[in-house]
Amino acid sequence: MKLYVPSLIASGLLLAGCVSTTATIPTQATQQTTIAPRAENQYLTMTQAMQRSKRVSNIDYLLNFNLTGDVSFSASSTLNFDLNDASKPLTVDLDKAHISSLMVNGKKLTPQYNQWFITLPASALVQGRNSVTVDFERKHSTNGEGLHRFIDPIDGKVYLYSHFEPAAAHQMFALFDQPDLKAHFQMTVTTPADWQVISTMKETSVKPVNGKKLWIFDRTLKLSPYNFSLHAGPYKVFEDDTGKYPMRLLVRQSVANQVHAADWFKYTKEGIAFYEHYYGIDYPFRKYDQILVPDFLYGAMENAAAITFAERGFLTNGEMNTSQKQRLASVILHEMAHQWFGNLVTMKWWDALWLNESFAAFMQTMSTAEATEFTNEWRTFYANGKQAAYRQDQRVTTHPIEVPVPSTANAFDNIDAITYSKGASVLNQLRHLLGDEIFRRGIHNYLTENAYQNAKLADFIDALSAASGKDLSTWKQQWLYEAGVNTITASYQCVGGKVSQFSLLQSADPHFPTLREQRVQVALLNVDQQKVTLTKHVAVTYQGKQTNVDALIGQQCPDLVYPNYQDWGFVKVSLDKKSFATAKADLAHVGDPLLRAMLWQSLWDSVREGKLPLNDYLNTAIANVSKEQDYTLLGQVLGQIASAQGYLKAMFGLQDHYVKQTAARIAKLSWENVLHSQDKNMLRRWFGAYQSVAYVKDGLTKLADILAGKVVVKNLVVDQDLRWSIIATLSRYQYPQAASLISKELERDKSDTGEKAALYASVIAPDAKVKAQWLANIQAPHSTIPFAKLRTAMGAMYPSEQVALAEQTAKQRIQSLSAIDQAQGPVFMRSYAADMIPASCTAASVERLANAIKHQKDLSVGTKRALLVAHQEDERCLLIKHKLTIK
Repeated sequence: MKLYVPSLIASGLLLAGCVSTTATIPTQATQQTTIAPRAENQYLTMTQAMQRSKRVSNIDYLLNFNLTGDVSFSASSTLNFDLNDASKPLTVDLDKAHISSLMVNGKKLTPQYNQWFITLPASALVQGRNSVTVDFERKHSTNGEGLHRFIDPIDGKVYLYSHFEPAAAHQMFALFDQPDLKAHFQMTVTTPADWQVISTMKETSVKPVNGKKLWIFDRTLKLSPYNFSLHAGPYKVFEDDTGKYPMRLLVRQSVANQVHAADWFKYTKEGIAFYEHYYGIDYPFRKYDQILVPDFLYGAMENAAAITFAERGFLTNGEMNTSQKQRLASVILHEMAHQWFGNLVTMKWWDALWLNESFAAFMQTMSTAEATEFTNEWRTFYANGKQAAYRQDQRVTTHPIEVPVPSTANAFDNIDAITYSKGASVLNQLRHLLGDEIFRRGIHNYLTENAYQNAKLADFIDALSAASGKDLSTWKQQWLYEAGVNTITASYQCVGGKVSQFSLLQSADPHFPTLREQRVQVALLNVDQQKVTLTKHVAVTYQGKQTNVDALIGQQCPDLVYPNYQDWGFVKVSLDKKSFATAKADLAHVGDPLLRAMLWQSLWDSVREGKLPLNDYLNTAIANVSKEQDYTLLGQVLGQIASAQGYLKAMFGLQDHYVKQTAARIAKLSWENVLHSQDKNMLRRWFGAYQSVAYVKDGLTKLADILAGKVVVKNLVVDQDLRWSIIATLSRYQYPQAASLISKELERDKSDTGEKAALYASVIAPDAKVKAQWLANIQAPHSTIPFAKLRTAMGAMYPSEQVALAEQTAKQRIQSLSAIDQAQGPVFMRSYAADMIPASCTAASVERLANAIKHQKDLSVGTKRALLVAHQEDERCLLIKHKLTIK
């Protein structure tokens, strides 16, 4: 699964004032030996799951669904399974259904059902083979889980799709909803005559029945429940049978012209070829379907052979630009990696979900760089995913990569940039430590030895240990069970222009004191006639506080040392004083784009740590960014400039002299590059930078004229996506005709995407009445507004410059946080807590957040963590503010 949520949550044990740095694996000795009654709630504890999996095995599901497109659906689930202990009751998961019939081993029972699970009495069970049939009716979900229903606003057509991770399959049918109870699934589905049905297997036959269609599917290979899926509706189907496996791409009819199927099929074929070669194992399923779905909670989901993707990330109203294509390729390859690592071999419990996601993030980066045209993918990963992981690992809410998950309620508590990008970085540095071929051999052995089974972290580590002959127990403890990021610094002396002493110094945050072993490259560089050239680089395996690097003694004394050259390690780099000065003065003269990216990042990190004044960074960035001809790096630096502006607008507002002066400099620079960029992808990035500061001078009028076609920029395609983006900017900065432009554009674009874009543009306007209305909608306990639209509104409510407006409701949002948290649940709160906790870069705001942390003791783990992060980032904003040296 690919998540695009700003911050999901860490384990509850890490949220106390003194943060634990170590996690341990629960042992069998800590688990109960007797079966306690299951808690009367929707969540399954690890203990209960493990007890159930000891009793139940050899599962087959026979599923029959009757889908009409109405609010509810009816279904029948038959569970055939072996039971080795029939002396105690057994629970079957099924969420919020109306059960019409329950048959257990041929006998009809009155269901003992609490809306979350059915309890089967021991008297109805037998040792050996059992059969349970549940006939029921249930409402479709509308929050992106279970079997979600969506009505297309363009043509009124109904589309359904399923989403089960972490444990939502029981929102669609009755089952044992836990990953280590793998099963075979066989399904029939009755639908309206014009629908398609997509699942793990391709349909074996489709029969007309009373004006409808009966879809019959083969029995699946052995799968964990969350890997199974069902998607249905009048989807438009694109097909490609030119590869090794039949491929389909499915999308709503009304947006079918917004996909570029050839790109999808191209990257899919490239990925399958790469993975089959890398893993040394054929693709485990018989076909490859990919479905674009609306209102999706995440970026994509790796359902076996029927992968779902969020429309919002992959539909485009014009030609895809380079970054859109690269993201498409990388997400396709992320979900594809899971078909082996996650679907073929699956974790036993949710505490190992990180390994699924870390491995897929690592493999997506490597495969995108090596199998597609996007050879810069490691740099993209460095600038985006890895930086998010560094930030996450330095927060008060940091956690080990693997943490206990006591219940399905906590399955996503620790899914964040540490889970994805730190884990991927750690796997990448392990590859460097062991060597490419040894690492690859270990992966192959792990997959073959555990195919169609569940595995534990120990199985993965043992496979790599066996392949390498290296004991990885210390590595595992240091990297996977202890939190925090280390820092390395080069310490060296020169005599007579030559290096006389060189060592790497490793340090750690006092709260997370672990010093780790890893392999990096150390590079020496010198400035020669305005070029920064590589003089020498060596690979070093360092550990402890100090590691001498004798291989560099005698080399030319460097002007710049970078001790994580080519980004092998997961470690922060603290540049020595001379290197920092060189980086600041000669950044544009560094020829290696990855090294240049890392030096840019060092400067930005220095701002966030209060070591470099923000205005100094902006002066350096504005002076150098126009010289940047690398597309990926330009995006990185413009992103940092945008973050800097966000800080300034939050600190001082739009009317401050320095804010306006800085925005004017950026606007002038950006517009010049818009007019002179020959590359349309670079032009689009520069235009985005211009949009962000278009509130100065005549910028809004210029944007409105571009929208109306009065100003035409060569090579700038003003497609529907850009039109909505411009309108949102005009609304955000109070362009007089913004409201009428929103209404007119919505008449032009009545799609679901258009509705959400219009909503976003309306809510982002600095209008107190609009904010109050949408705050009431968002906070309503039983809102009839679809969650996808509420989530859109949350993201638009309080942009950085609208501090005064945000402060009008800040007290109420803090005071109501606990009640909303308890009423709404984790899916809602992931968005609400990320966007709606008030922070205004003032001492009063920091104190308000500190008081909330102190007094609101009953918050869920996720919301508590979001509150802690908001407080820490508000403190950071104040630190940056106090370090400013504006004259």
